[in-house]
Amino acid sequence: MKYVDEILDTIARAAKVRGTGIAKRSPEYVRQKMLEHKAVVATYEGRFAGFSYIESWSNRQFVANSGLIVADEFRGIGLAKLIKRNIFELSRKMFPQAKIFSLTTGAAVMKMNSELGYRPVTFAQLTDDEAFWKGCESCVNFDILQRNGSRMCLCTGMLYDPKEHETDKTDN
Repeated sequence: MKYVDEILDTIARAAKVRGTGIAKRSPEYVRQKMLEHKAVVATYEGRFAGFSYIESWSNRQFVANSGLIVADEFRGIGLAKLIKRNIFELSRKMFPQAKIFSLTTGAAVMKMNSELGYRPVTFAQLTDDEAFWKGCESCVNFDILQRNGSRMCLCTGMLYDPKEHETDKTDN
C-alpha cells in the first residue's frame, strides 16, 4: 500500500513523457486492487520497481490487464515482461474462463501480449461494459474514441481467448 502514490505518479509521468493516453485511477482504486489481490507490485530492496492490475468486466466474461508501468531506474532489464507474465498468470488463475484483453499504444506491450497468445482485435470484440469505456474519458485521446463511436482509437485492442488455446483432449 505504501507505493500507491508513487505508482500513480510514475504512470502519470510516463504518459506525459510519451504523449500517450492512459486511464487515470484514484489512489483508492489502486489500493482496492491490492486488497483484492488483483495487482502485481514489483519492488527491489524496498523500492518501487513496477506495477500492473486486473479488472473484470461484463460479469467476469472479460478481464483487462491494465496499468503496466516500470519505474525509470528499472527499465530495460526485462521487468515489464516479468510483470506482464505475472499479471497474465494471475488473471488466468482468478478468471480461468474469461477473455483477457489489453488496450495499448506501445509496441513493446503489443509484442509482450503477442508472446502470451493475445491477438489484435477490433474494439467490437472487447467488452461492451460501459463502465470500462468510461475509464477512457481521462485519456488524452478520448475525443478520437468518441468521434469514432467507441469503435476505434489510437490504442490497439488485443485479446487472449482461453478457448483458442485449449488443447484437444483426444490428442493425449
